[in-house]
Amino acid sequence: MEETRKPLVSVVLPAHDEAPSLTALLPAIEKALSGQTHEILLVDDGSTDDTAALAGRLGARVLRQPYRKGNGAAVKRGIREAQGEIVLLMDADGQHDPADIPRLLEAVKTHDMAVGARARGSAQAPHRFVANRLFSLFASYLAGERIPDLTSGFRAVRAPLAKRFVELLPNTFSYPSTLTLLLARCGFTIAHVPILAHARAGKSKIRPLADGLRFLQILLKVGVSVAPFRVFLPVSLIFFLLGLGWYVYRYATEQRFTNMSVFLLCTAVIVFMMGLLAEGIAQLRRERRDE
Repeated sequence: MEETRKPLVSVVLPAHDEAPSLTALLPAIEKALSGQTHEILLVDDGSTDDTAALAGRLGARVLRQPYRKGNGAAVKRGIREAQGEIVLLMDADGQHDPADIPRLLEAVKTHDMAVGARARGSAQAPHRFVANRLFSLFASYLAGERIPDLTSGFRAVRAPLAKRFVELLPNTFSYPSTLTLLLARCGFTIAHVPILAHARAGKSKIRPLADGLRFLQILLKVGVSVAPFRVFLPVSLIFFLLGLGWYVYRYATEQRFTNMSVFLLCTAVIVFMMGLLAEGIAQLRRERRDE
C-alpha cells in the first residue's frame, strides 16, 4: 500500500475477539486488493484477546475502542476514519471470502452500493436463514425493490454516501439493513452480488431472540422513517377489514350497526391519514438532506 497516495479502497473490519481468523484473513485481503491503492482499518471493539496487536503486526491500521460499543458503532467509526473513495465493509470472523472483493468493486463502478448476497449453499444456521428471508421480504416491500439479503455485512459503498448516512446507522448488528433501506428509499442504486459465505471462526456473538427482536424493532423504526405509508397502510387496512367484518356479522345476526364497528372504521381512517402525514414529513426530510 502506498501511503503517499489517497487510497482507492478503505476496508473496514469491525472486530471483537477475532484474533483466530486474522492470520488468514488479512493476507487474503491484501492479495485480493493487490495492484490497487488501499488501506485496511480494523476497529477493535473492546477485545480482550490480542486482536489489535495481531492486526497491527499484519499491516492493518488499528482503531481501538476503549470498551465494547457494538458492531455497528465500530463500523461507524471505521467509515468516519476511512480515507478511500470506496468503503468496503466485511466481517472479521472469516465468513466473507476476500476473493469476492474484486466482484463487489466491479459492481460498485456502476452502482452506488454493491452487497454480497448470500446464495444457497452458504454456511448459515437454518433459523437464521429463515429469519433473514422473512426480514428480506419485508424490507423489499418497504424499499419498493427486491432485496435478496438484507443483513449481509459484506458490501462496498461509495465513501461520500457512507459518510452522509453514517449518523443514521445503529450501534448494533442491524447497521446493514438500515444502510440498505436508506439508500434504496433515497433513490440510490444497489447491486446484489451472489456470494458463498463460510462458517465463522469461533462462536457467534449474535443472540437469536434478543437481537432478532431488536432487529425487528429497528426495521420497523427505519421503515416508519423512510417509507411510513408502506407501514401505516397495512395497519389501516387491517382495522378497516375488521370493522367491515364486524359490521357485516352484527348486521346479519342483529340487524344493527354497533359502536365497535364505528370505532374500528374510524381508527382505520385515522391511521391512514397519519400515514399520509408521515409520508409527507419523510419526503421533506429527504429533500432537506439532499440540499
